[in-house]
Amino acid sequence: MQQTITFPSGTVNYHFLQPEHSDINVVSIVDEQYDMQHAVFITNEHIARLYPDIFKGRKCLVLPPSEHTKDISTIASQARELLKLEATRNTLLIGVGGGVITDITGFLASVYMRGVSFGFIPTSLLGMVDAAIGGKNGVNVGLNKNIIGTIKQPEFIILDTRFLNSLPAEEWSNGFAEIIKCACIFDAPLFEELSRNSCTFYKTDDEVSIGKVIERCVTWKNKTVQEDESEKGVRKLLNFGHTAAHAIENMYELSHGKAVGIGMIIACMLSERVLGLDKSATAKLKELLHLYHLPVKLDINPNKAMEILKMDKKRHDETIDYILLERIGKAVIKPLTFPVIENALETYERSN
Repeated sequence: MQQTITFPSGTVNYHFLQPEHSDINVVSIVDEQYDMQHAVFITNEHIARLYPDIFKGRKCLVLPPSEHTKDISTIASQARELLKLEATRNTLLIGVGGGVITDITGFLASVYMRGVSFGFIPTSLLGMVDAAIGGKNGVNVGLNKNIIGTIKQPEFIILDTRFLNSLPAEEWSNGFAEIIKCACIFDAPLFEELSRNSCTFYKTDDEVSIGKVIERCVTWKNKTVQEDESEKGVRKLLNFGHTAAHAIENMYELSHGKAVGIGMIIACMLSERVLGLDKSATAKLKELLHLYHLPVKLDINPNKAMEILKMDKKRHDETIDYILLERIGKAVIKPLTFPVIENALETYERSN
């Protein structure tokens, strides 16, 4: 299935591939529909080994598979590699991999020669439901996540659930953290569906059910980004769980999904205090995170976490726009002061 979505900054062609499309693959799509004469693929060593047919005979930049590559020094080094390949403004960059690769590809494409076209082929569940969607492209500065970045839409995104067959169990859990986030803020029926199933169900159900969940999350995110691409208002809702997560993810070298799971619990504790969220909602979220092998407890240093959190991108003077829940399926934006947030971090730490 192909779908075209228009945003203020550009139009994205989505290609949704599922098991019934056995005669179609990402190679045939890129070769038939996009300018491969000027294409450069960006991937990591792990994906290059798993899927050599995608990269055979093509210009490629291959990076180590690590979050540590997602910084400005990588952008500079890869720009030098593009110059060696004589890449011009007509070059099409294609990122094949998880969120780190799509972030690097999108950011590099946004700034190389003041902007070239790019596309994504996400290979992780997290990339398919969140990281590759929405036009945000960023890199880290030290422990601060995505503090340098752009908002620019790719020319295309190819979502092929067959890539998930090679995904490690931990990466399934990482992806489900973002799916659970989507359910918490927009989609109570999805939350109930997830509660009835498990990672094992979605991994073994012929990829049909997970394909439907991916499309559902992509639809929610695209709808939100269409309304507010530059994140002045409603798009901030997509950061549910991420405010605390971005403060602890690199500090404790957590996977993104694990950090978001813990961040959602902290956000629910704040929601109980600020909005009167029923404690049963927090309990249900904890049960769901356990079901998808995501942690709900972590020993954190509230003071160190606050040092990073104070430079969150949603900060306004002495407050941060925090995403809280009124109920499962309904999120709101609330400016919270630093003492309120720090108290919640301390309360979370004591609860462990």
